[in-house]
Amino acid sequence: DPVEIVDQVSVELADLAAAALDAALAIARAELPGNGAECRLSVIGMGKCGGRELNYVSDVDVIYVAEPGPGVDEATAMQVGSALAQHLAGVCSTTTAEGTLWPVDAALRPEGKDGPLVRTVASHLSYYKRWAKTWEFQALLKARVVAGDPEIGQAYIDAVSPLVWAAVSRDNFVVDVQAMRRRVEAHVPKRESERQIKLGRGGLRDVEFSVQLLQLVHGRTQEHLRTPNTLEGIEELSTYGFIGRDDAAALDRAYRQLRVLEHRLQLSRMRRTHVIPTAPADLRRLARASRLGTVDGLNEVWRRTRNVVRPLHERLFYRPILAVVARLSDAEAGLSTDAARDRLKALGYSDPNGALRNIEALTEGVSRRAAIQRQLLPVLLGWFADGADPDAGLLAFRRVSDALGTSHWYLKMLRDSGVAAERMARLLSHSRFVADLMIRQPEVAGWLDENRLTPSSQEELLSQARAVATRHEKATDAVDAVRKVRTREVLRAAVGDVTGMLDAEQVAIALSRATVAALDGALAVCEREVSAARGLERPPTTFAIIAMGRLGGGELSYGSDADVMFVHDPLPGVAESVAQDYAHAVASQLQQLLKANSPQLPVVIDAALRPEGRDGPLVRTLQSYAQYYARWSAGWEAQALLRAVPVAGDAELSGRFVELIDPLRYPVGGLSSSALRELRRIKARVESERLPRGVLPKNHLKLGPGGIADVEWTAQYLQLMYAAERPSLRSPTTLGTLRAAAEEGLLDTQDEIVLAKAWLLATRVRNAIVLSRGRGSDVLPSGTLELEGIARLLGYEPASTTQFTEDVRRTMRMARGVVDRVFYGEQ
Repeated sequence: DPVEIVDQVSVELADLAAAALDAALAIARAELPGNGAECRLSVIGMGKCGGRELNYVSDVDVIYVAEPGPGVDEATAMQVGSALAQHLAGVCSTTTAEGTLWPVDAALRPEGKDGPLVRTVASHLSYYKRWAKTWEFQALLKARVVAGDPEIGQAYIDAVSPLVWAAVSRDNFVVDVQAMRRRVEAHVPKRESERQIKLGRGGLRDVEFSVQLLQLVHGRTQEHLRTPNTLEGIEELSTYGFIGRDDAAALDRAYRQLRVLEHRLQLSRMRRTHVIPTAPADLRRLARASRLGTVDGLNEVWRRTRNVVRPLHERLFYRPILAVVARLSDAEAGLSTDAARDRLKALGYSDPNGALRNIEALTEGVSRRAAIQRQLLPVLLGWFADGADPDAGLLAFRRVSDALGTSHWYLKMLRDSGVAAERMARLLSHSRFVADLMIRQPEVAGWLDENRLTPSSQEELLSQARAVATRHEKATDAVDAVRKVRTREVLRAAVGDVTGMLDAEQVAIALSRATVAALDGALAVCEREVSAARGLERPPTTFAIIAMGRLGGGELSYGSDADVMFVHDPLPGVAESVAQDYAHAVASQLQQLLKANSPQLPVVIDAALRPEGRDGPLVRTLQSYAQYYARWSAGWEAQALLRAVPVAGDAELSGRFVELIDPLRYPVGGLSSSALRELRRIKARVESERLPRGVLPKNHLKLGPGGIADVEWTAQYLQLMYAAERPSLRSPTTLGTLRAAAEEGLLDTQDEIVLAKAWLLATRVRNAIVLSRGRGSDVLPSGTLELEGIARLLGYEPASTTQFTEDVRRTMRMARGVVDRVFYGEQ
């Protein structure tokens, strides 16, 4: 198979060229007086000759390095060296009866064709330090002594090599290399673009540039990557985890195939070409010479090879993390020095020794996993430091990595996707809540590199919850599976929240949908379980769950309970006591299973908004609700029913429940003057009695002046007053009600903006408290560190806690002014 031996052929050709250069230099010396002893000359192979991957028909790229012989001045030595180099090139390119050897090209020397043909080591070094462009360091990656004085040649290699591997630190190094590849590609004539083996898309240069850029970026600290040979480079990059094994194998095979096509093209007429021909006879010749059979076979291999190379090139060559690694200092790029502790402290790690222990645990050993971690951590450490708690971020990363370390996709994703790696670092260092959930469900890390952060629709979640509920016979297992669906969706929302992909309204909707799906799936399990336990073929009553409060409004936050009411309606012929006992068993089991100990997030059901509160029955029949509301209903219950929305259970029963409560929550003619006074009295009492002792009112996000409760009570007041006659106000959502009130002219547009802003900000802060601390609170924390974490989640710059708290309090004060005017009627 020519593909398998093409590298051996290229090595032999390169060695043959080196021998020819050495022989040509000997001939050149013989033609000069005294054999040119005034100059010690070394020939440095560059390009394909330097990489030992030469073609049959190819220029031999070289650089000449010279030093004076004993007692000879430099000017004389350089003059003799130039003569030797010119004679050498002439010997190699002279046409004889045997043909020619190789054209010798010295255009890669400093200043190109405008520069001296021969320079000393010091002259080369001076040029590279002061004037060299990025591409010249990339070219020097291939440098190898091929002929002449080996001592001078090695001195040259030793002198320039540190510059090659430090070139990555130059400004815009990665960007320059990427731009150069684009320029090369842009200069391919359009008529050749689909047939250009060397320079076109999916061609040899795509492979070579990809490998060289990875070598130059990572070779600064990884000496084993410093090989001038492309195939050896692919192997080393794969061995040490810089390229995935499958990608490396595909790249190796594709590069070999391209080299075979290149060789066979040139062998046909011994002419230098890299363009697949169009003439049928030439195509047949190339197909047969390449062992591909027919022209169709040739075309298929060419198409398939390009389709392998180009996507790999785009993923490797434009890998975002490369530019970040390139910007690291030498000290930052290495993790093994004592200076790492000082660097960690400078970055903001409060426990550098603990951080070092985590780093050592991640990078110790010679495994591929450890090698990839050694690539990632210099960059991730900086990204963790951008968060409010870098120590927690690093520890969480270690725990997630421990859980996923054997998964082939995980480290590959972080290595190949700068977006995923940076998202991971931001999530783990900003949010203890996300970190804890990701440690429980580490496979969710795969979302970071895919388009899977968009919240699921209600239909999708209901379908998932119902499907997993049917896969388990035990009720505990079934409900736990349902809870897992919800936990994953909560985590999805939290990731979107922390990364800024979701706003506060979208987060609230996503969290509410997830809880609704959990209630729906768990209800099916509990009805099945209770029916089976009682030997019933079917339930004796229809059953429905009515969401209340923030769940009914689709406005859940991370720390919210699920406020609900349970309603049932006995089937014809079933005794009410039997139906009531069954419904109570279902509701009780539902509460217990959804909050039972589990790795999944609990759903805490709160049914306190039911008639008679906690003193009343947990479940009532529809008729019982009707009787209660007709005789005993209080004003606060009508207000609570504004956000009553059926979310699970029997649809027909749910519809009848809504018909029952609509007249109560949307009273014709609005509130009477006495009812309005009572509403305001209760609100004032809530403000004075429910605020926790010792908490400054201005720090309470829910009950404080201008907080969430103020805004919600104002919106609900407008509904109670006007929703009977204005259906647009019949929204269970706070913001939807405010928008409708403004559109109806019941609320000044500017007042609506002020109230909505206060509600959204307070909601965001409450969510940020949970995300940052891992537990909820309605009170703005007083500690600077806690405030810093919350502020950073909300997009504030570091050390902006004072600005943050001032913004919150100012926004709440403005909202309270509107509440005083609209709700309390103060002028």
